[in-house]
Order: sequence, then structure tokens, then C-alpha cells
Amino acid sequence: MTVHQQLAKALEELEATLKAANLWRVEEPSPADFTSQQPFCVDTMALPQWLRFVFIQRLRALAEAKAPMPAKCEVAPAVAAYLQQEKVRASDQLLVVRSVERVDKLVTEN
Repeated sequence: MTVHQQLAKALEELEATLKAANLWRVEEPSPADFTSQQPFCVDTMALPQWLRFVFIQRLRALAEAKAPMPAKCEVAPAVAAYLQQEKVRASDQLLVVRSVERVDKLVTEN
């Protein structure tokens, strides 16, 4: 299995985990929200919106195009902090963070 196939599979798993944790059903950001210059679009989107509409979508496009991976991906710490702050159930926090860590590792190591 190529790294791009592995990434596509990891993104599917992340989507399923977000759905199971009730973090997938979020309002679609406006076009202007995507122009944020802040990390994770923190000034225009909630983290679940950014994960769904920016992070997952961009990495899916990269995987489909078999494009080069970004040099570094370190999203899991921000996700962990957000989920803890929002008091998401501990078991859901663990599953979501592990899914994001898997994506981070695939991107960073390839």
C-alpha cells in the first residue's frame, strides 16, 4: 500500500472517529472564513470545522493527486487541547487524537 493510500485510509478513519464523537456535523464555513491567516483558522472557524473543511479536504486532495507530503504535520496537540477544553468525553478524545496522530505521522514521515 502506498503512502497516499495509507493517508486516504487514515483520513477515512479520522472522519469516522469525528462522526462517532459527534464532531462532524458542523456548519460549513463561509468563503471568507477560509482566507484566515491564523493557524487552524482559529479566528474564523471552530476546530471541528477546520478539521472537516480544511485539514481533511486538503490532505484528501493531496492523496488523490499523489502529491508530495508537507514537511511537517503536528495537528494532534491542538486537537487534544481543544477537546479537553470543550470537555468532550474522554473516550472520544482518545480516539480522535489517536486518529489525528496517525495522520500527522504519515504526513511527517513521508
